[in-house]
Amino acid sequence: MENDHLKRLPRLALAHLPTPIEALPRLSTALGGPRLFVKRDDLTGLAGGGNKTRKLEFLVAEALAQQADLLLTVGAPQSNHCRQTAAAAAHAGLPCALILRGHAPANTTGNLLLDHLLGAEVHWSGDREREDVLDDLTAQARAAGRRPYPIPLGGSNALGAAAYVAAMFELQAQVSTLGLRFDRLVFASSTGGTQAGLTVGARLTNFTGEVLGISVDEEQATLQARVAEIATTTSDLLNAPHAYAPSAITVNADYLGGGYSIMGAPEREAIELFARYEGLLVDPVYTGRAAAGLIDLIRRGVIDRDETILFWHTGGTPALWAYAAELIA
Repeated sequence: MENDHLKRLPRLALAHLPTPIEALPRLSTALGGPRLFVKRDDLTGLAGGGNKTRKLEFLVAEALAQQADLLLTVGAPQSNHCRQTAAAAAHAGLPCALILRGHAPANTTGNLLLDHLLGAEVHWSGDREREDVLDDLTAQARAAGRRPYPIPLGGSNALGAAAYVAAMFELQAQVSTLGLRFDRLVFASSTGGTQAGLTVGARLTNFTGEVLGISVDEEQATLQARVAEIATTTSDLLNAPHAYAPSAITVNADYLGGGYSIMGAPEREAIELFARYEGLLVDPVYTGRAAAGLIDLIRRGVIDRDETILFWHTGGTPALWAYAAELIA
């Protein structure tokens, strides 16, 4: 049964839920086992879908409850979170300002193209920190008499993470119906909110498998500490207090490659394998890197061929269009 306090949180219906669980039999065979399944959070809807749509159901609901008249958030040039925030703002009838890292690129493609189509006001941080620009724009809006609602990077705070606690209750109902038992959940982890929510949800649903985040950009200790902090505050929010130590958070940071958003051979192979064996698209930055980690862990025998694994697809497909040159080289 879903946490009672979770049920009482304001929530705006944005996502197509529950997202399906699908078997990946051809990929499983190609890798010599284990049994692979995918949780399709790339199918949440909302301008291309992805995991941030779940978080925005709670975050935008709170913004509306506070009578906000402007959403602001930060991200990278190909941010999935920013694209989904812009879409959620459009759906809710709110203006949206996005602060993106660095300087405007020569070409407007992928998520950035969708940001513009969705009507977002795009700001570039240049040589400044994105959060500093966010603070300035938020202060300016307040000084002008507006009611801005700033959303942190990735929507990763306790309220955003609560969405993935709810997702674990969704998963619990699905596995009961399907008669499945997963030994591990494997997914991309970066700003920590999704992993924090899954971690808290695992505890509340008595999930006994491993909740394994494949880091896409942070060293292990840094990401463990971040996830532990968000998980602890999320538990407090849900009136189910539990202090999470960083050591209790399972992170693998062996697949950082050339760094955030730099696609290498492992990501390219993972994208091709998922596409050509299962007709499933994963992106170069998040799901492609997590998929590459999953493939390597299977090949090295860290994940046993007798296990049953759920790959939680967190979306990101629109970013593929920004990597055409690297993908077809």
